[in-house]
Amino acid sequence: MTGVGTIINIAAITAGSLVGVVIGRRLVERVRGGVMAVLGLLTIVNGITDAQKTRNIVFPLVGLALGTALGEALSLEERFERLGDRLAARIRSTHNNVGEAFVTSSLVFCIGPLAILGSLQDGLGRGYQLLLVKSGLDGFASLIFASTLGWGVALSAIAVGIYQGALTAGANLVDPILTPRMLTELTATGGVMVMAIGVRLLDLRRIRVGSMLPALLITPIAVGLFAR
Repeated sequence: MTGVGTIINIAAITAGSLVGVVIGRRLVERVRGGVMAVLGLLTIVNGITDAQKTRNIVFPLVGLALGTALGEALSLEERFERLGDRLAARIRSTHNNVGEAFVTSSLVFCIGPLAILGSLQDGLGRGYQLLLVKSGLDGFASLIFASTLGWGVALSAIAVGIYQGALTAGANLVDPILTPRMLTELTATGGVMVMAIGVRLLDLRRIRVGSMLPALLITPIAVGLFAR
């Protein structure tokens, strides 16, 4: 186990967020709104690309339906937002959207095959090249996010560190279990969630994506039990 890739990823998100906050202060509201619209559209396109990789839409459907039901029962969305608000209170922030920025950016940076595969490869000693690629993408994305959502985006580095760090630490346990088919359907499920984030960014509907997170566990389990 190394964890170097995740450390680089955390640094990239933090640096991108700081630059984004500085740039955002210089942008008029109309420009920030336009940037957010573009970000939302591209997020949806990225989600569609991943969602289309499914070999059987039933697996993402079951995973998301059961996962969302479980997430709502556990009030995961509210828990994430309260965590963001507590972090903001600790550092005496006066911004009102810190919780929203934390939840949205954390979901974007944690959902996706690069986070999973990169962390597993790093933990298995196969290098952290995938996480380097992810770091570059996340660094740029955090810059754009922070220019519109504020510095709460930087707090997502904490979520990334915990999530990817756990995958890296448990790589030897996860790698033998996670089959290519599981990863395919997991990627598709994450794609649907990313699409939901895009809809949320466009302010079309506030989909509670945080409550969908258990789907990332339920989908591969369903594949393991029922895929042929």
